[in-house]
Order: sequence, then C-alpha cells, then structure tokens
Amino acid sequence: MIERLSLNSLKFFYYVARYESVTVAAEKLFVTQSAVSKQLKNLEQALGLVLFVREARKLSLTPEGEVLFECCQQVFQQIDQCLLQLQQHSKVQKNLILSCEPTLAMKWLIPRLAQFKQLYPEFEVSLLTAGGAVDFQQQGIDLALRRNDFVWGEAVYSEKIADEHMLCVNLKNNKELPENIFISASRPKLWQQLKTRYPAQYKGIKQTSLEHFYLCIEACLAGLGATVVSAYHVEREIKYQILDCVSPVYRDGSSYFLLSAGAFEEDVRKLLFRDWLRDEMNKSQQWFDHVNNHKIACQ
Repeated sequence: MIERLSLNSLKFFYYVARYESVTVAAEKLFVTQSAVSKQLKNLEQALGLVLFVREARKLSLTPEGEVLFECCQQVFQQIDQCLLQLQQHSKVQKNLILSCEPTLAMKWLIPRLAQFKQLYPEFEVSLLTAGGAVDFQQQGIDLALRRNDFVWGEAVYSEKIADEHMLCVNLKNNKELPENIFISASRPKLWQQLKTRYPAQYKGIKQTSLEHFYLCIEACLAGLGATVVSAYHVEREIKYQILDCVSPVYRDGSSYFLLSAGAFEEDVRKLLFRDWLRDEMNKSQQWFDHVNNHKIACQ
C-alpha cells in the first residue's frame, strides 16, 4: 500500500486535518491552496476513502480520516524527534573535546586556539586540563595531548606531535645564576638531568620543589629564583623579554603524543586538529632552534 502513496500527500493531509483549513495549511507549507487540494484529492483516490466532510468554510474529518490523522500524528512526531536528535548529534560532533596537561594548555595552547577557530569556524574545541591516563568514554573526551611518560596501552590510538624541549630560565636582567632553582614535583628528574648536562654551571645551587610547572614559572616571574621548565611553557615570556634563558634549549628524550580512543582517519575533526597542532608545535621548535643558534636573550 505504502508504495502507492505519496508521502507528500500525507504531509499535506496532516496539515489540513491539524488546522481544519486548506488555506491555513497552504500558508504553513508555503504552497498554493490548489496544490493542497490536489494532494488531498490524489490521497483519497489512492486510498479509495473519503477523508474530509466539506461543510461551508470548514473541513471535518470522517471516521476514516480521524484514524489516518492519529497515525500521522504519531509518525510525524517520531520523525520530528529523530531529526532533533540528528541535529543535536551533529552539534556534539562539531564540538571536539580535548584533554591537555594544565600548564601546556594555559601557557601554550590557549593563546593559539583563536587561530584554529579562524581556520575551522565550523566546530569548537572544548578544553579540559588533566595529565596521565585517559578514560575517553567516562570523561567524554575525543583527544588527549600527553607526554609519553606513562603507558597508555595498545587499545589507544596515538600520533607523535613533537619532541619535548627543556631549558632553565630566570627573570630578565638577572645575569648571575640564582641560589635557588624551582623544579616541578611532577618531573623530579629534571634537576638531575640539568646538572648532568651542565655539571659545572649548576654546582652548589639549591633545588626547591613546587607542585606544578605553573607555580615554578610564577615563582620565577616573582624574582624568587630560576626554574627548569618546558620551553613551550615560557615561549611567550622569552619572546617578550620577560625571562632570560640560563641554559640552551635541549631535548630531554620525551615527546608529546595526541591520543584517541578511535582511529584518527574515522573523524575529520581529529585529523584537522592533529595536523594543525603538529604544525604549531613545529613552529615553536623552529623558534627554539633559532634561540640556540643566535643566542637570542640567552646568556
């Protein structure tokens, strides 16, 4: 039966029955009254039923028409709900949820997100700050930017983005090494790595541990001492000549990876963000090399 009916005629019937008027239905559907009348006539002929009783300026449903109208109400409401769910799903799909290590997010990523938005205005990046292992499903995360200092397992898809770069910085114009250097408790081996690289330069200097890199940077900016941090964290402060390099920028052997619960190729948002992120971090690395080669702001 359904193959003999026009779904368009059912829609026209539904509107006429709902408003009890061909005129109103035509206005709602943005068609002519004659088009509505023709669809109703075709539907009644296809069904072999009379659906309306025409009385002066009003249309009333016949018993058969009432049965069809009730059915159409259920069907069209279901279609409306389905379309709404699809639209909501589309909005969710346009919202990329990224988890990123806190200091990297605050000092390096957030200042660049406006550039990404200009390139791809069709979807948003929602940022969550966290480090370590990721539960994608529980936390509703699409991507996570992490350093490879833990094992994330074979089930997680990963893409290397950039190598980690470290350096020691001090407040601008403090030419001499301070008596104190702040080290993040999240990376306790940094101090020993630095002393191993430059044993003579850092001999006799005291180490103070603070909970996060962000606190170490703030202590340094307050003039309380130097700090060993990721070069990404202080790139702007060096460019704006707020901080000086006390050591060259060096790779510590670790790298940043973008993690995903599913293949990157299955989601164009992930591919676009991955490529943009890799390009931005590569620009930072080129600037780090420039700092070392030309000794810009470094003593």
